[in-house]
Amino acid sequence: MTFLLLVPVALPFVMPPLARRALDRLAPATALWAVTCCAVVLACCSLTALGAFVVTGLLRLPLFAALGELVRPLRAGSDLFVVPAAAFSVGALAVCLWTTARTVLRQGRAFRAATTEADRRSTAGDLCVIDSPHPDAYALPGRPHRIVVTTGMLRSLGADEREALFAHERAHNAAGHHYFLAVAEVAAHCHPGLRPVAAVIRLAVERAADEAAAAVVGDRRLTARAIGRAALAARAGQGERPSFAPAAATGPVPQRVAALLAPPRAPHRAAPWIAALLVACATVSACASATGVIDFHHEVEVAQGEEGH
Repeated sequence: MTFLLLVPVALPFVMPPLARRALDRLAPATALWAVTCCAVVLACCSLTALGAFVVTGLLRLPLFAALGELVRPLRAGSDLFVVPAAAFSVGALAVCLWTTARTVLRQGRAFRAATTEADRRSTAGDLCVIDSPHPDAYALPGRPHRIVVTTGMLRSLGADEREALFAHERAHNAAGHHYFLAVAEVAAHCHPGLRPVAAVIRLAVERAADEAAAAVVGDRRLTARAIGRAALAARAGQGERPSFAPAAATGPVPQRVAALLAPPRAPHRAAPWIAALLVACATVSACASATGVIDFHHEVEVAQGEEGH
C-alpha cells in the first residue's frame, strides 16, 4: 500500500512536458480543458496520498493507535519508510494549506479592490473605462462580467485594435477562463510539479482567447498587432488586479503573436496520442491513490481485529 501511494506523488513531475506538448499539438481550447482536468486529478490524488501517509504515521503512535482501536500492529510498511514519509507529508500539507490560504486572501483583496474600482466608474455595456495613464486591460469576472480598460490603453491603440482587444477580453469572460486560472494556481500550490503546468494553463487561456478574438474580428494579423501593441504599452505599469482576471497583455506575447501570424494548422496527427497520454496519466494516478487507500483501509480493519490476516 505504502509504495503504491508514491505513484500519485511522483506523477505530477512528468506532467509539465506533456502539458506543453498538448498545447503545441491540440487546439488551444481543447488543450486548456485537457491539461486543466488532468492537473486537477493529479493534485487531488497527490493530496490523498499525502493524507494517507500522515494517517499511517499517526497510527504508529500508541495514542492514535488506541484512538483507532487497533488491537494489532498496523502492517503498512517499515518504520524506516513510513515515519519519514509521514513527517514529510505533514510538512508538505502544511505548506500547501498555508500558501493556498495566503493566496486566497491576497487574491480576494485584489478582486474586491478591482471590483470596487470598477463599480465607481460608468459602464457602456460590459465596458468599464478607468481614467489612468497606465495602459491596462483585463476581463473582470463577477455579476455582471466586465471588461476593464484604462484611458492609457485606449490612447495606445487604434480603433480597430481596440475592437480586437475587446473581443479578446470578451472571449475570456464568455469561456469562464478565470475558473481555469484559479484552479491552476491552487493546483500549483498542491504540488511543486504542477507549477510549470499552471504556466501552460495560463498560456492556453490566452491562446484560446486569441483564436476566439481573431474569429470575431476576422483578421488574424489585426489581432496579433493589437495584442503586441497592448503588451508593449502595458509595460509602463498596471493597476492592481487578481491574477485570475485574464488580460491580453500577459503571458509570452511573442509566442502568441507568432501563432496568430501563422496560418491555422490542421489537427496534428499526434493529437489523439497526446490526449490519450493525458487521460492515462490521470487514470493511473487515480487508480493508484484509490487502490492505496483501499488497501490501507483493509490493513486498518485487520489491525482492529475485524478481519483475519
